This record gives sequence, structure tokens and C-alpha cells, in this order.
Amino acid sequence: MDRLKLKAVLGSHPHVQAVKGGELRSDLFDLDFIEYTPTNTAFKPMVREQAFDVCEMAIVTYLMAKAHGKPLVLLPATMLGRFQHSYALYNPSHGTLGPSDLEGKRVGIRSFTTTTGAWIRGILANDYGVDLDNIRWVTFEDPHVAEYVDTTERAPKDKKPLQMLIDGELDAVLGETSNDPRLKPLFPDPATEAAKWYARRGVVPINHLVVVTERLATSRPDVVAGVYDLLKRNKAQVGPAATPDLAPFGIEANRKPLELIVDYAFQQALIPRRYAVEELFDETARGLN
Repeated sequence: MDRLKLKAVLGSHPHVQAVKGGELRSDLFDLDFIEYTPTNTAFKPMVREQAFDVCEMAIVTYLMAKAHGKPLVLLPATMLGRFQHSYALYNPSHGTLGPSDLEGKRVGIRSFTTTTGAWIRGILANDYGVDLDNIRWVTFEDPHVAEYVDTTERAPKDKKPLQMLIDGELDAVLGETSNDPRLKPLFPDPATEAAKWYARRGVVPINHLVVVTERLATSRPDVVAGVYDLLKRNKAQVGPAATPDLAPFGIEANRKPLELIVDYAFQQALIPRRYAVEELFDETARGLN
């Protein structure tokens, strides 16, 4: 049987370098990597056109794609997980602002449907009692999933979130970090807040996993399992996972973060119902660990 050549997009994470560099290979297929910088710019063509065979994808983008019947299959292989508390900023020159003070304020975010945004809004709503509907959301990009109807205010085309925050046109920005001394984190001590949140929830917020096309999953489940195995071998090569593991592999290792982000995405009307974790995977992916 001829070796398959698969078009693939993965970010430059330490635990995929051996796969991307060709040191780790499969007997069944070759991965032809296409670079997208930042990686999230590959999500739209993957959702809308299935432009690649294998692609890193933000979990909220996948959940929304699933809700709209896109032919994609999720693998329980986390590419990027991180605590989100440091990805929220405000400008102290306009007064002190904390996470509980956002109602009635103008808050900027790249797109309302970003995964980092969904995590932070979930934290604001569920841990700080913020009514998300009482925030004036200002966005800069379309959602990756074209069918989603975005009702937020759109920033002028030439504007950037951090510059609008510096100029006083926004009260806070989610999903961005900055070393600019004029800006401060919305959560006063993000590392301490994240540690407390983890102690309470026991969840690492996962941002990006891996998807394959339904076409590949249906025609060559052995290849899909091979892709997962290759990525898992690379992760094992990098050495023992940090504690907590920011890139968990396997359905059980990802169960709690998946349950929580599904909950947050449903609360925020990004998806029409809560999905059970098993529903997020096909038969082949459910057999991966």
C-alpha cells in the first residue's frame, strides 16, 4: 500500500518538534507540514474548507464546528494548555479595575469565540459573579465558524485591542498579554489566582487539541491512530510531564477540562447544548489513550 502524504498544521510546541523535524516518523504516512503564524490563522480554512488532513485547533472552535456539522474529528491530544488569568488587562490611568468591575464596561477581544475568551468569561461568570450580558463586547475578527451570528460591536478596521486600551477607548482587553508599563493585569496577582483556581477546580484550561478530517477518519482509522501515536511518542520523548500537565493526552486526562469548557461554551451560547465528552470523539478516537 502506498504511503499517504498528509497535509498538517501544528504549532512549534516542544512536544511536537521531533515529529515536525522528521526524527519521529510513521511507516504508514508522511506528514507534510505547512506553517501558519500564528497557528490560529489555520483554524478558519480547516473549519470552512477542511484544507488540511491534520490540524491543531482551539477547542471552542471545534465545539462550534461540531454544532454546525463540520466534517472534523477530534483527537484527545492537547497541543496547548495554559492558565488564563494573565490574559486579561486594563489601563490603571483610567482608575483601578478588578474582575468584578466589568459590568457596564467596554471590553475588547480578538473574536468573541476565541477559546481564551471563553475560559476567562467562564471564570468571570462562575467565580466572580459577573453578568456577561452587561458587558459591551468589542471584537476585531470574524468567528472561524461562519454560521455563528456575532452580535458584538466591531472595532474600526484600523484599530488594535491593546492600542485602544492604551488610548482609553476600551476599559479592558481579554486574550492579550503585554509588557507595556501602562497596562496592568485585571486579576491583581494572576499566578496566585490561577493556583487558587486550579486548587478549587482541578482543571488545566486546554486551548488547542488536534483534529483530522472526517474523510481521513472514515477511510483510514489506522492512520488516524498512527497520527495520535506519533504525537504521544514525541511527548514521551520530551520527558516527564510538568505538574500539572499542560498538554494532557487521552480522553480521561482531558475529561475534566473538556467538561468545563463545554459548560462555559454552552453558558455563553457558543454551542446549542452541552455535549458529553464521549460525543466529542468518534469510535477510533474513543479507543485512543
